[in-house]
Amino acid sequence: MSQTRVGVLRGGPSSEYEVSLETGRSVLEHLPEPYRPVDIFIDRAGNWHYAGLPTTPARAARQVDVFFNALHGEYGEDGRLQNLLDQLGAPYTGSGVFASAVGMNKALAKEVFRRQGIKTPLGLSFWRDEAETAAEIIFAKLPPPWVVKPLDRGSSVGLTLARSYPALAAALVAAWEISPRVLVEEYIRGREATCGVLDDFRGREHYALPPIEIRRPDGKAVWDYTDKYSGATEEICPAVGLTSEEKAAVEQAAVAAHRALGLRHYSRADFILGRRGIYLLEVNTLPGLTPTSLLPKSLAAVGVSYPQFLAHLVNLARDGRA
Repeated sequence: MSQTRVGVLRGGPSSEYEVSLETGRSVLEHLPEPYRPVDIFIDRAGNWHYAGLPTTPARAARQVDVFFNALHGEYGEDGRLQNLLDQLGAPYTGSGVFASAVGMNKALAKEVFRRQGIKTPLGLSFWRDEAETAAEIIFAKLPPPWVVKPLDRGSSVGLTLARSYPALAAALVAAWEISPRVLVEEYIRGREATCGVLDDFRGREHYALPPIEIRRPDGKAVWDYTDKYSGATEEICPAVGLTSEEKAAVEQAAVAAHRALGLRHYSRADFILGRRGIYLLEVNTLPGLTPTSLLPKSLAAVGVSYPQFLAHLVNLARDGRA
């Protein structure tokens, strides 16, 4: 049987560069036969390297059969890389250009969710040049505390919980240092959960994986970048703290969000279970696949090994299934 050459894209000019390196390393190590993984490293400046040597995207595309997109954050997850690969006619794992761009723009994604009847926290977005009036508008329209985050970053990069007006102003400044646009949301107190979706699996077009309950460290009101990758949180799968009704509602909302954004292959949606219902926070179009990441844990709970999952994604991309 001939081998399928899989170019594993990792690194990239992103604030999530280190996480992407770990995701890519994990894919390279666990991609099963008959796939032949090829390391395609993209440095912080955006330069491509094939098997350790400098190359161009076009040359790399001629040397592989399919790309596995193991990038995270800006460039790799916001539609720019997807646009480049589409122009090259190269198949790749994950969502396409438009879905990736909308999914990465938290304000646009929230509008899509609202139109589809998916509950999501109230939020306001501001450009950097609106700095003089942003805090006043937020204070007048949303009650404290406020969740402040860059509009187009993943992994909770730059996320802050502000409890006072001075803290709000400082959080805005800090977020604008990361991105020119910032999203501010109402804080929903409740339990946290996440749910993965996998396409064309076990006879379903969109298969919801078991939700994972996330218990934050004592005294932590939000789950930030450090918590996600330090092992400080407790991640329970299956989510024994959720009722069967809550699990079903989370799964339905994850699939609804996946469909609403037009995502493909896989995704992971994050939720807060509050007193007024279940709120969708955001959807990850390229969830982390490091050894400590959440999606592999939910896959294991339904008897799917990590290599089997990787092979499934490559098959979806290679066969051109949307």
